Amino acid sequence: MAQLVWRPYAVGRALGRQGVRGPAYRLLVGNIGEANEMRAAASGGVLDRRCHDVVPRVLPHYRAWMSRYGKVFVSWTGPFPALCVGDYAMAKEILADRTGLYAKPDPGASILALFGNGLAFVNGDDWARHRRVVHPAFAMDKLKMMAKTMAECARKVIQAWEARAAAAADGERMVQVEVGEQFQELTADVISHTAFGSSYRQGKEVFVAQRELQYIAMSALNSVRIPGSQYIPTKANIRRRQLAKKVRGTLMAIIRERQATAAAAKEDRGYGNDLLGLMLEANAAAGGGEKSMTMDEIVDECKTFFFAGHDTTSHLLTWAMFLLGTHPEWQQRLREEVLRECCGGGGGDTEALPNGDALNKLKLMTMVLYETLRLYGPVSMLVRTATADAELGGVRVPKGTMTMMPVAILHRDADVWGADAGEFDPLRFRGGVNKAAAHAGALLAFSLGQRSCIGQDFAMMEAKTTLAMILRRFAFEVSPEYVHAPLDFLTLQPKCGLPMVLKLLDQ
Repeated sequence: MAQLVWRPYAVGRALGRQGVRGPAYRLLVGNIGEANEMRAAASGGVLDRRCHDVVPRVLPHYRAWMSRYGKVFVSWTGPFPALCVGDYAMAKEILADRTGLYAKPDPGASILALFGNGLAFVNGDDWARHRRVVHPAFAMDKLKMMAKTMAECARKVIQAWEARAAAAADGERMVQVEVGEQFQELTADVISHTAFGSSYRQGKEVFVAQRELQYIAMSALNSVRIPGSQYIPTKANIRRRQLAKKVRGTLMAIIRERQATAAAAKEDRGYGNDLLGLMLEANAAAGGGEKSMTMDEIVDECKTFFFAGHDTTSHLLTWAMFLLGTHPEWQQRLREEVLRECCGGGGGDTEALPNGDALNKLKLMTMVLYETLRLYGPVSMLVRTATADAELGGVRVPKGTMTMMPVAILHRDADVWGADAGEFDPLRFRGGVNKAAAHAGALLAFSLGQRSCIGQDFAMMEAKTTLAMILRRFAFEVSPEYVHAPLDFLTLQPKCGLPMVLKLLDQ
């Protein structure tokens, strides 16, 4: 406890001598109160739908502190130093580290209940072991096999829209749909099928429980973390434990059933071709011992790819629809590309499900999705903790310091992305993701380096599949009812949903 009292002052002085300043430290609580006040003040604001600068809404405190102290400053999360790394070269040095010097921080009990202590959070040898088991499930040849399942799930949603539009009054063939909520349900359906196969109905029970856990986690993030507070029998802690137990029980039942089916099979059919089956197969091939994962670790990985696999993709789809709905010229360019590459030039079968090979040819769509991830990426901040004293861009960083990389701000850095950094321009990616900015690898939506998101190809394939199927059946625009108020709720999403007006196209 004594260290929590005096160490922040010592660290602050050490950084101050190097010219790294920041908001004044307050005993034990740091700057959390100040940050929450700025967030609360910003939460009531609404952006013009032509404005893509979400920073005043999601990171108002960082923008304010950057304007006062520069791109690199220190703030305080409770008694713990948080070094803002608003410089691309320094951020890339952190993310490219392969020595373990910059590790994933302990996210706390609420986040772990939601995500699980899987690949997203483990470090060192545990991370390497988890990745060896999980990686085979996300190989591109395996993902292409899942494209049909993704398309079948999307077709059910789109057919419901078609029926509503066809039944519209006065023959207008138009319907208003709140697509944000629909995409949440769609991506949960996709991950339930692709992760758990025939057990997808049980998988959806996980989705419902995780949604409530997300509210609990968000509340915990904006408060001072007191050591041991997760064990206090508060209403939130009791509910968190109940939900975590339910999620674990559901996932354990699915896993046990899969193992029993594989063991009882007369032929060696493996564990199945869904994500769970591929992971169980890789784990069995590891031969047990230190190279394989325990049952609890497999459950944690299931939590991770279930939440990350549906939540981030649903918001990627939502924001892509918003941008295409406000930029009709790009919507038409993508529609023409989809008809050309997926429907035989427009004269082919517009009902055929797109396959992995056709999706790979959608170059313009890839650019639009990258630009969507730049402007409305799911995560506004990447965090690492220095595991030892380090030197970063000429700054001596004390052990235990959190390094905070404000992705939402870095993605709008005019020195890196150009004078039009605040505008929607997918053509900046026409030379590929590594040539879109002054720094190679400047797009940080999936992070960077060996800890980059293992599911990024899965997310891109699902987004392309869904958008391709929507574009060939509907023209769309953002409803006048839409309120442009992006909200950081662990992931970036529209605060009031995204109502879209869809017009059914002639086949």
